[in-house]
Amino acid sequence: MKLGVFTPLFQNLPLEKMLDHVAEMGLQAVELGTGAWPGNAHCKPEELLKSHSKALDFRKSVEKRGLIISGLSCHGNPLHPNQAIASDYDRIYRDTVRLAAEMEVPVVNLFAGCPGDSDQSKYPNWVTCIWPPDFETILKWQWEEKVIPYWQEAGGFAAQHGVKLAFEMHPGFVVYNPETLLRLRNAVGPVIGANYDPSHLFWQGIDPVASIRALEGAIYHVHAKDTYIDRANTAVNGVLDTKSYGDLAHRSWTFRTVGFGHDQLSWRELVSTLRLTGYDYVLSIEHEDPMLSVDEGFSKAVSFLKDVLLTEQPSAMWWA
Repeated sequence: MKLGVFTPLFQNLPLEKMLDHVAEMGLQAVELGTGAWPGNAHCKPEELLKSHSKALDFRKSVEKRGLIISGLSCHGNPLHPNQAIASDYDRIYRDTVRLAAEMEVPVVNLFAGCPGDSDQSKYPNWVTCIWPPDFETILKWQWEEKVIPYWQEAGGFAAQHGVKLAFEMHPGFVVYNPETLLRLRNAVGPVIGANYDPSHLFWQGIDPVASIRALEGAIYHVHAKDTYIDRANTAVNGVLDTKSYGDLAHRSWTFRTVGFGHDQLSWRELVSTLRLTGYDYVLSIEHEDPMLSVDEGFSKAVSFLKDVLLTEQPSAMWWA
């Protein structure tokens, strides 16, 4: 396995300085934002797609530092009921897939998105329960009329370019747990897999070992991010929480740097299960910890994960 970082964390650094910093910290990979919510501070598809040589030169600037590009990330909502918004996210998605193919990056990371509750909607509508009956009607319409048709075409586009799609399972979108990820994968095909981010699953009460096993063969990329569960607040209000991310004292859960939400044993079990189920690619640090600075959160994550990561292939069982 390799250790990488999702680079919007360093959006205030120029590309060359960012790459130097990542290499100096002993990492082997970068995951680059190409627009939508991650922004495109370091990688602008519309510029790099102007010529093959530009794209190759960009990749060489990464590789000469001993790094690889683990994935290109364009998290947005191409299913948004506002067609202007959806079209913009769709354009960014397709440019990202084209650029990934051009630079031989195997994975594009993204969200599945979420439609509204009808063609007249203004905003997305995330359905989380089956009753009252209106919710069941909405959910059926979303999947059959919007989600599956869009991703069958958009997934085919990615497959034609030789690029895999790794969806983050994130509440607020139609794909938010292993069951919904596999539902979309079954409808579209193996071009769709997971960008496995345990932080989004921890706060839903999902066990990483069980969920990784359930997704065997369908994990294409991994984010290294943690979540702290506030037991006192959760005991009162559960894990569904709409309070500001800044209201740390009252929230039920908070995103944390790895090691500040779950202990080393938990992360060792997570990494070991990834290997057990065939994943041997990149763990990409995503730092969204409101209690730590950019540099401190990043450096602590690097130190923690270097002691957890499995970097060599197992030897023969000489003892048996």
